[in-house]
Amino acid sequence: MSAESLHASAVEALTAWEAPESGQDSLRHAYLAFLAAAPDACLRACAAGHLTGSAIVFDADRSHVLLTLHPRVGKWIQLGGHCEPSDATLADAALREAREESGIPGLDLDQVGAGGGIVHLHTHPITCSLGVPTRHLDVRYRVVAAPTADGGLPQFERSEESVDLQWWPIDDLPPDADADIPELIRAALAG
Repeated sequence: MSAESLHASAVEALTAWEAPESGQDSLRHAYLAFLAAAPDACLRACAAGHLTGSAIVFDADRSHVLLTLHPRVGKWIQLGGHCEPSDATLADAALREAREESGIPGLDLDQVGAGGGIVHLHTHPITCSLGVPTRHLDVRYRVVAAPTADGGLPQFERSEESVDLQWWPIDDLPPDADADIPELIRAALAG
């Protein structure tokens, strides 16, 4: 894969995605305009901002989500992060990041619908690994863990990128969860 093919796949996915409401459609158009203006928009080297891929990870019965206590954000958020030139698509980046950050090999991307499974968009300012203030144009996907033999929650292994990692009931999220997590969960379950 290459940065060019990743960029092209991002344009294709966002063009095909039917946003569920006008605010999400406005973001979709803004992402497409950014992609048109920046050939490196999917790579962290793009200092003005860059697309990232993230995953709201559900257990098999979709009653729990796996959230990370992010060291830079200081809140519980979904898993995800920067695209790599080896990622064929934003969805591949989101799934790779979810597997790396959770240590759970049995994660699958739910790619229902147009846009390769996109369920939500979110843009936020952050000082990421570039060390300078930038913007993440986050493209979010639904990822589901394979059922366990005992019917319990899958075991995970916290990566160095996280302060903590925990399964949370979707109706009992931590009080310091990022404010848009409930909206992301609703969008993922509706999608």
